[in-house]
Amino acid sequence: MSLFLPTVSVGKATDITPELIRAMDANAILLDVDNTLALHGSQTPFPGTVEWAKHMRKAGIRLVLVSNNFKKRVEPFAAKYGLPFLSLSLKPFPAAYHRAVRRLGVEPGEAVVVGDQIFTDVFGANWAGIKSILLVPAGMEQSLSFRLRRALEKPIRRKIKEKGCGSQFTK
Repeated sequence: MSLFLPTVSVGKATDITPELIRAMDANAILLDVDNTLALHGSQTPFPGTVEWAKHMRKAGIRLVLVSNNFKKRVEPFAAKYGLPFLSLSLKPFPAAYHRAVRRLGVEPGEAVVVGDQIFTDVFGANWAGIKSILLVPAGMEQSLSFRLRRALEKPIRRKIKEKGCGSQFTK
């Protein structure tokens, strides 16, 4: 079960502050795209997320987008944020996360994975030895595989809420 538990859990990306990242002994964020920065498949960023990314960079936090989606989906989105990206990452396999931290010039222990999915973002981060911040998904995908994953996440999300994951960092 611990491989499925995040280091911290918050509502949305804009709830993450430079102070939180530093309290986690990190200086870099590996960001998911779908339901983290925009609705699944949308090229329209969630309100405030572009400004949030700029604020994080100004505070010295390095950012990179890490997505399982195709380059044609991720590249124009990354351009709106002015961020480097990795597409077709094959998350949750650790190789994508390790490529991302190398690209940012940091060690895995200095990075945090931010995303909305337990079985890719959190599990992959834990497998790769990287801290994680789990978000509440902003939208619900319609495919059967996503609906199944979200159903399987429900008991884990209840456990996360009971355990107060990350409360030592977010108070």
